[in-house]
Amino acid sequence: MSLRFQADADLNFDIVRAIRRREPAIDFASADESNLQGLPDPGVLSQACDANRVLVSHDRRTMLNHFRRRIADGRSSPGVLLIPQHAPISGVVEAMITLWSVAHPDDLRDQVYHLPSLFRHVFFR
Repeated sequence: MSLRFQADADLNFDIVRAIRRREPAIDFASADESNLQGLPDPGVLSQACDANRVLVSHDRRTMLNHFRRRIADGRSSPGVLLIPQHAPISGVVEAMITLWSVAHPDDLRDQVYHLPSLFRHVFFR
């Protein structure tokens, strides 16, 4: 089983496009394809979780808080990847492809990683 990704509405679509071009086997749904436009952040996170997709977002400040609340409430998540708005796309693409190629979905479950560095937040129940 491979990681599947979900872009939120604020994610630079160039990241999605570059990953699809470099590694077509990666299942990376755009916000438009998943009808996420206009949904509040908790709804975006819930929809990604319901679809068993790792959410990829630039929204480091608020999405992290929504994720923390979700975990604190005892609900699980396939994980979240947070990317700084001005991170070099090439580094983000390399990190995501590397992560996809070596990680099992359980490795990211209930975790938040910051790309392109792969720094991880640890959450305890």
